Amino acid sequence: MERSEVIALIQQELPRLMAQEPQMREFVLQTVSDFYMGRREADIKFDRILAELQQDREEQARKWDEQNRKWDEQNRKWDEQAHQWDEQNRKWDEQNRKWDEQNRKWDEQNRKWDEQLAEIRRLDKRFDSTIGALGARWGLSAEASFRNALAGILTQSFGVEVLNLTLYDQAGDVFGRPDQVEIDLIIKNGTTIACEIKSSIDKAGMYSFGRKVDFYEKHEQRPISRKIVVSPMVDHRALPVAKALGIEIYSYADDIQDI
Repeated sequence: MERSEVIALIQQELPRLMAQEPQMREFVLQTVSDFYMGRREADIKFDRILAELQQDREEQARKWDEQNRKWDEQNRKWDEQAHQWDEQNRKWDEQNRKWDEQNRKWDEQNRKWDEQLAEIRRLDKRFDSTIGALGARWGLSAEASFRNALAGILTQSFGVEVLNLTLYDQAGDVFGRPDQVEIDLIIKNGTTIACEIKSSIDKAGMYSFGRKVDFYEKHEQRPISRKIVVSPMVDHRALPVAKALGIEIYSYADDIQDI
């Protein structure tokens, strides 16, 4: 018989022989045992593999738990660090608020000091004006020096220039005879303001100022918008004259509200 025929015959008869012939079954099992493990050995090996898998799984779970613990610990540290940063930022914000408040108080104090200094300077100017008026009245200081001082205050306070203009009155309208007429003018934004700056002024001086204004308007063909007298010493009898002539009276240059 050919080898292929033998193999075909074995494949055909072997199952029946193993079922019917115990010796044949034992022979076949003994023969194949060298190539395949028995059921008991397979069960033992399978149980061992399962045990190893279970051990590996438990070890892996332990490692994961350990890793999770480390992550939780790290997160706790991060949260603690974030809390410390928040606390530090809160302290910085509080410190900045205190600095801002301190700066505000310093600015307020500086503003008060500036106001007090400005008031002291204003009072000093008034004091100088009064002393200057007394000096001019009693011959201790020249009238021109007093006029220049108050003109300087007007220039500083309002940013204007006080012009001292001298005209010749040929007809004698101001003093009743031909003479020079001296008048102070403030020109701002196209308007002309007549300003009489004197250490003291009486009723006659008030009338004289009114005539000076009328003479200037007639001579220069230019209207005067306001008439102002600045003098710390005004005779009470000159007040009705000033009112009748539309003349504003100020004791000090910085009393003028607006020009």
